[in-house]
Amino acid sequence: MPSLTATLLPATNGNPILSALRRLNPNRQLLSHKPMTVTVTANSNSANVYDRSYWISINDEIDAHLKQAIPIRPPLTVFEPMHHLTFDAQQTTAPALCIAACELVGGNRDQAMAAASALRLMHAAAFTHEHIILAGSRARIGHSFGPNIELLTGDGMIPFGLELLATSDDPTQNNSERILRVIIEITQAMGSQGMLDGQYNQVQYGQSDYIDHVCKKKEGRFYACAGAVGAILGGGTEEEIEKLRRYGLHVGLVQGVLSNWFERKEKGSMEKVLNELGNLALKELEGFDQGNVLAISSLVETNFSNA
Repeated sequence: MPSLTATLLPATNGNPILSALRRLNPNRQLLSHKPMTVTVTANSNSANVYDRSYWISINDEIDAHLKQAIPIRPPLTVFEPMHHLTFDAQQTTAPALCIAACELVGGNRDQAMAAASALRLMHAAAFTHEHIILAGSRARIGHSFGPNIELLTGDGMIPFGLELLATSDDPTQNNSERILRVIIEITQAMGSQGMLDGQYNQVQYGQSDYIDHVCKKKEGRFYACAGAVGAILGGGTEEEIEKLRRYGLHVGLVQGVLSNWFERKEKGSMEKVLNELGNLALKELEGFDQGNVLAISSLVETNFSNA
């Protein structure tokens, strides 16, 4: 198959970030910078179809895993709101990144499924807590339960996610140390130095501090955790774990900027930031097997379409 080369230049050259930026404003001249090239072997048309089906298949498997773990069963006062809030929350691509990172370092999907499901649960809990007091056009979810139920159920979803992780410990796979490390990674990303800190900062900081104090703490830290956790469970080296942590950080920042920027900055500034984040994200994929890089690199474009 012919080689598909994604080069970050003012012309898009098939690069997902620059293509998205060009769609935002087709008449704008994108900033020039030193080129960085990531080359993978694939057919460009079939690659786009493959990328979409890859992420869809991962999300479908996470959904199936969670539906089996959280069936609507007695006591309905516990499991009905937990099931509803898990699947009604705004979705994030971080759990899928966890599995993609695991596969990129040579692991298989089953090794990271419990962790990806836990990430989905914990994100849903954080999302529920953040939107309990919102109503009308500001709310991104419908409130099918009272705020007391949503608050308590969200609190219960977090330890349940940790339970999913703990029960995935399999002595036959000798993965106990990896599971423990993953639990630490996730609790730190969701706690007072990560998601919770970002949610608090969201109403405390002005425009100039928003990326560092909100986007980096919330989406950035969460996606960084997903990339690192997947690499840990897949048996990646320390170098691979840190590269995928940084990749996740930059992809998460893209998501954070796209989710919040229009309310805070003019579009030209946003394009500059996204351009820089795109460079940093793709650079972290250098050194991995190029035949496997194309799918995971497309997550940036997936986040553009989901924002």
